Amino acid sequence: MGEVLVKGPDALAFLQKLVANDAAKLADTQIQYTPMCYPNGGTVDDLLIYKRNEQEYFLVINAANIDKDWNWMKDNAAGFNVELTNLSDETAELALQGPLAETILSKLTDAPLSELRYYWFIPQITVAGKSVMVSRTGYTGEDGFEIYCHPQDAAYLWEAIMEAGRPLGLMPAGLGCRDTLRFEAALPLYGHELSADITPIEAGIGKFVAANKGEFNGSNVLLQQKTTGAAHKVIGFVMTGRGIPRADYPVLCEGRKIGKVTTGSYAPSLGKNLGLALVETEFSKVGQHFDIEIRGKNISAEVIAKPFYKREGK
Repeated sequence: MGEVLVKGPDALAFLQKLVANDAAKLADTQIQYTPMCYPNGGTVDDLLIYKRNEQEYFLVINAANIDKDWNWMKDNAAGFNVELTNLSDETAELALQGPLAETILSKLTDAPLSELRYYWFIPQITVAGKSVMVSRTGYTGEDGFEIYCHPQDAAYLWEAIMEAGRPLGLMPAGLGCRDTLRFEAALPLYGHELSADITPIEAGIGKFVAANKGEFNGSNVLLQQKTTGAAHKVIGFVMTGRGIPRADYPVLCEGRKIGKVTTGSYAPSLGKNLGLALVETEFSKVGQHFDIEIRGKNISAEVIAKPFYKREGK
């Protein structure tokens, strides 16, 4: 991931212009998910805002978008009394995810993790003897923590966490595993369900677009889409015919292309071939039937509700 520090008297005013959600609602040590948009409503990126205090915010952005996001933020900072610092090269992140995450991490710290609520963070605690920031966040649809540390401490912390968790079945997980988990939870991925050509409203995350905070980048387009609806919508679907959908496969209805797959995979937790797709809104209702073109063949599919998987108690 990438990390950017926003500091200064105009930090909040700057963020209110920059992002679509309402950062003014944040309390100290609270976290907010938000899209960041272009004036035309397309998505620059989606990110997390960590509020340290009224004049200091820590932003977590997608690693693939660091340079683009950094330049966009600098361009938008003109006229604001803020200081932006790109901390991406000075910060490492480890994600400990799953139902036993709290049990495992508690072996390595005296911090009251059981009191840490979802989307809140502790600015500084000691984990395995190292100073870190810990948040109750993740990109898997499960409970868990994200640990921010100095890069030189990352390997040591990895080994300490693995050792603490090994008796409980802790295993390393790569990007393929993470992507399957976020997909089953129907969490959007930039470059797939979100892009410069896909607005947050189309992506189905309109609840993170504030309607009453005033003008911000893309607000005219996004608020109009919230009111009247968007022409396209990201939906979930299940394959009713035999085949696994993949990103960019055409979605067809009666032979006409109505959209494209944004993410598709076999869902191991559910035992089904599922997908997310951007389609014309009139074809987005649950129960709608259409075809996915897979290697030149039209394979039947049906719109189903999102998310595909939701953890117990959430």
